[in-house]
Amino acid sequence: MSRTAPAPSPSPSPSPTGPASVPRAADPRMTRRQKLVLALLLGSQFMIAVDFSILNVALPVVGEGLGFSLAHLQWIATSFALAAAGFTLLFGRVADLVGRKNLFIGGMVVLGLSSALGGLATSPEVLLVARVLQGLATAAVTPAGLALLTTAFKEGPLRERALGLNGALMSAGFTAGAILGGLLTDLLSWRWAFFINVPVAALVVILAPSVITDSRPERRPRLDVPGAVTVTGGLLLLVLGLTQAGETGWTAPTTLASLAAGAALLIAFVRIEQRATAPLVPMHILKRRSVVWGNAAGLIAFVTETSLVFLLTLYLQEVLGYSALATGLAFGVLGVGTVIGGMLGGRAVGRFGNRRAIVLGGVVQAVATLSLVALGTSGSWIWLLLTATFVGGVGNMLMIVGFMVTATSGLPDEEQGRATGLATMTQQVGITLGIPVMSAIVTARTGAATGPEAVLSGVSTAILVNSALVLVGALLAGYFLTERNRTAAAEG
Repeated sequence: MSRTAPAPSPSPSPSPTGPASVPRAADPRMTRRQKLVLALLLGSQFMIAVDFSILNVALPVVGEGLGFSLAHLQWIATSFALAAAGFTLLFGRVADLVGRKNLFIGGMVVLGLSSALGGLATSPEVLLVARVLQGLATAAVTPAGLALLTTAFKEGPLRERALGLNGALMSAGFTAGAILGGLLTDLLSWRWAFFINVPVAALVVILAPSVITDSRPERRPRLDVPGAVTVTGGLLLLVLGLTQAGETGWTAPTTLASLAAGAALLIAFVRIEQRATAPLVPMHILKRRSVVWGNAAGLIAFVTETSLVFLLTLYLQEVLGYSALATGLAFGVLGVGTVIGGMLGGRAVGRFGNRRAIVLGGVVQAVATLSLVALGTSGSWIWLLLTATFVGGVGNMLMIVGFMVTATSGLPDEEQGRATGLATMTQQVGITLGIPVMSAIVTARTGAATGPEAVLSGVSTAILVNSALVLVGALLAGYFLTERNRTAAAEG
């Protein structure tokens, strides 16, 4: 997209595949109101990201405090993930119907109340209810917040910068959650992992009405109930099956039944959407290569990086003998890398284009991850881990920003809720899918063997698969996005 002007000064026309033709000083600047909107939305998204990981390092302590059995401990994380991944696409559409601002504020109210409930829980049942409510609030707030962000900034440098910062803070939130969870658990109590959300949510709810401007279609279409039921049920069963695969194996009857039923419902969803008068996700959106391959790249980015944190947690605690707090602190370097990658991501997209940013980020992440195969049982290998996770974090964020920009570009404001709902669903499913898949690889490699050497062997194998997955995913996305650009150029 280029602009021409009669004035003799050069007009800003950044190329999607090459360097920008104007200096950075010519880039548009955010207004004061846009900065306030950005700060509020980024703060809420950071808080959501922290919630994904803040309890991970404290699970044994939580289980001991409330009487969870070892076999049921993983449901503290799984109950949250099921609700967050299963309802994201539905709430992305609901945001278009009732107003993104209304859903965003309502979701933050639920998040604050459910966090208070979790902190006050005295039984496993109450805690799991709180986690499900937190997951539902996340499924509402994340796509609504992202849609508000993309409609507040028009397509171009400002949106790319905003999405870059959003991606950076979300990835940093996953790391900060691990660090914060370890600190709060060691210094205060695991209950503060819940309580810390309450004042943040209250502040957002107080400020949002006066800061955020709502956006919704002029006419309110009907909600596609059959589509909503099939996609929500399909995603819930798919995530449940993947979670069970990491726990009981891929050939377990419950795993196979959940995956088969989930796949059947998702196929039914596609059929329903082809015939629906007001589809949850119109086929013309799913036929856009930018949407399909942008989301494919995002899925790979989230699957590989979040599962790598899991693998390295096993390595640090089971091989090197680190405590939960020390493990969380070690991931601080990864957090720094993701923040830097997010800050550079918008500039990289503006300078090199979406496709090149995705490919470059994927290659950097893959090479950095591959180097971790060399990890050994000596404590001196921590320096390789810190270096590789920092570099890989930068690459991962380039890929994520490229995905976010690609998957939401070229669509009108009234369809941003659908596009951001898809993008958020991709993110949630990727976060949930990666750990059980990599856990199954580790289990298959180690078998019944125990001890640091066995764990290291399983982790190394999974890291190798992780590296190959991100490399192949980035290259495929880059190839098909290139084909899209060629087709568009030919039609133009």
